[in-house]
Amino acid sequence: MALLRSYIRGDGARLVREGVRLVMLGRRDRLPPDLAAEIARVEAASAAGTRLTLRIALDYSSREAITRAAASLGPGASLEDLDRRIAGPDVGPVDLLIRTGGEQRLSDFLLWESAYAELRFTDRMWPDFSGDDLAAAIADFRGRVRTFGASPEQIELAVTV
Repeated sequence: MALLRSYIRGDGARLVREGVRLVMLGRRDRLPPDLAAEIARVEAASAAGTRLTLRIALDYSSREAITRAAASLGPGASLEDLDRRIAGPDVGPVDLLIRTGGEQRLSDFLLWESAYAELRFTDRMWPDFSGDDLAAAIADFRGRVRTFGASPEQIELAVTV
């Protein structure tokens, strides 16, 4: 918790200045109250950020989030309704998911939102993940062809039609 507290306090103003929107996912009821309040303050201050949305998941379960969202919707709900309930308003899908620490699995993390995300795996542990690591991940992402689930044949057909 000390690392998260340090980050929120030390870099919260920088996020706002640089147009980065912070969205914290997970169970806040199990966080120390002062930390939960600080996170909420930075989220509110950065809510207008449009340059990048930074999602940090702490004590988070995609399966729990999907279950809660589905249970709250009545009959006739659409995929868009479920998407808004799970991801939240104005957040949208994940474009690039970076998994640190050498693991190559999602571990119940942003399953719904990452349906068409590009994945990047690194052995670097999260506390050591640097700006250079992020720049490399973004450069790799920019070089990819995003198909959003379509096959090469479907893409070719769509381009020629």
